Amino acid sequence: MKKAELFVGIDVSNKTLDVCKLSSTREFLKITNSQKSIAKFIKDLERRHTPSTIFLCLENTGKYSWRLVQALATSEINTYVVNPLHLKRSLGLIRGKNDKVDAVRIAQFIKKNHEELVPYVPEREEITSIKILLAERRYKVKTRRQLKAKNKDLKQVPNRTMVKTLINENNQLIKQYDKQIKRIETEIRAVINADQSLKQMAKLLKSVPGLGDIIAWNIIVKTNEFKTIKDPRKLACYCGVAPFQNRSGTSIFGKTRVSLLADKKLKKILHLGAMRAVRMNNDFKVYYERKVKEGKNKMLVLNAVRNKMIHVAYALINKQEFYQNRLVLS
Repeated sequence: MKKAELFVGIDVSNKTLDVCKLSSTREFLKITNSQKSIAKFIKDLERRHTPSTIFLCLENTGKYSWRLVQALATSEINTYVVNPLHLKRSLGLIRGKNDKVDAVRIAQFIKKNHEELVPYVPEREEITSIKILLAERRYKVKTRRQLKAKNKDLKQVPNRTMVKTLINENNQLIKQYDKQIKRIETEIRAVINADQSLKQMAKLLKSVPGLGDIIAWNIIVKTNEFKTIKDPRKLACYCGVAPFQNRSGTSIFGKTRVSLLADKKLKKILHLGAMRAVRMNNDFKVYYERKVKEGKNKMLVLNAVRNKMIHVAYALINKQEFYQNRLVLS
């Protein structure tokens, strides 16, 4: 006899977790978002139900969900961490919103889709550390860029004495951010070099033309060491470089386009990597120049280069080989 399944939806916020349990009945629970309360909640679930029959789902809310995700990593409960946009689009036309209602919707979502979704694969501590450091680096790089832009705008102000003072103050902040960014990059390298698996993975990725430290680190984190996103086509789709057709019947013949629903940060740095690759003497440059001579749009060809970089990266990781130029990329 098949054991009854329990579907648990959790709406995560900074201080509390709203829980909905769906089985033959519906049960609601609110707990504090603390390590002690979460541990007690999981222990109670495992005591009342067989862990393999529990399907627990939560939205990926970043730092707010870290305590819950870390606690579930050591449990045998089937855990799913979904993209909030995926959940929102799957619900169809809805009205109203609060924490309790959201918990119900998450529970209903996992009940309907658990057979199609991939369970969450826990991150190692090293990956979590790199993820946090990369987030800090992005923030500081963005702030530094804003300060530089501010300096350019200040040059248009007629009061030269005031402008000089403000620009000098901004330049001092820029120098501080330069030092902090370098320190963060040094910390990331230290984490990677201390782990033989990550060190080898980063070396293989960086052997791809145009693919430097920042892109390699982001790919390792986004794919969870290639454990979560195992297919290059899925990563290409995730970062918005995979083209999709827009056709229907005999009346709609839209252009093939990439999706706007993508990780724009990863797409941006891949674009910079592709631009760098086509300026060097390698297979990607040969491919780019050939396609441009054929009359292809340069941005479309650059997107194809990004796609090929991803596929080459996966091939190198799977074969554990370094990239070698053949100058015959098709």
